[in-house]
Amino acid sequence: MRAFTVALIGADGAGKTTVGRKLEGALPIPVKYLYMGSNVEASNALLPTTRVLHAFKRARGEGPTGGPPDPTRRKPPARGFVRRSLRAAREVLGLANRLAEEWFRQGIAWYHVSRGRIVIFDRHFYSDYYAHDIAGNARDRTWNRRAHGFVLRHFYPKPDVVILLDAPPDVLWARKQEGTLEALTRRREEYLRMRDEVRAFAVVDATQSPDVVLGSVARLILERRERENANA
Repeated sequence: MRAFTVALIGADGAGKTTVGRKLEGALPIPVKYLYMGSNVEASNALLPTTRVLHAFKRARGEGPTGGPPDPTRRKPPARGFVRRSLRAAREVLGLANRLAEEWFRQGIAWYHVSRGRIVIFDRHFYSDYYAHDIAGNARDRTWNRRAHGFVLRHFYPKPDVVILLDAPPDVLWARKQEGTLEALTRRREEYLRMRDEVRAFAVVDATQSPDVVLGSVARLILERRERENANA
């Protein structure tokens, strides 16, 4: 069997994690679930350095995030040479660790694909950071976001299949009541704009019952598997 990767994307509350984990037992083929977001507490594979950085952030009162930071929130400029130097050092270390973490998880995906397993990505770095670090005007981004976006666009592998679990923002907010309707609306639009960025992009109505959503996603994966095997 020719294996491949599938990314489940969608705004918070769409059911990515629930569907992704259930697919491991629902599909009649070898499957590996892998979280591909920035929320350390949700990760099932993590570098030790990321754990250390997360501990520092928690000590500073920063909570976990599933996707990229809110672009509307900007840090005030650091005052003084020492503070600017410390911030620059943190940005360099943060970027280096972020790239290492992303490639580490991609390496795990390659390992399982090489052994014939379908890898189910819960989120994906390319889709999460597409609107923030890749698309748009590079001059509006900081140097580390430009560097991150350059690596994601030109070097980081995209998923073979992207499945968007889509639902109206008010439905998503009612499920988790996290963030704001404005943020959920923006994130949903960002994901929808990715249709032309990947070869295989599908949308599943996430307002349906969990079993129906799971069945729809499973069917899309099995159909892709049949095409892959037919072309082998």
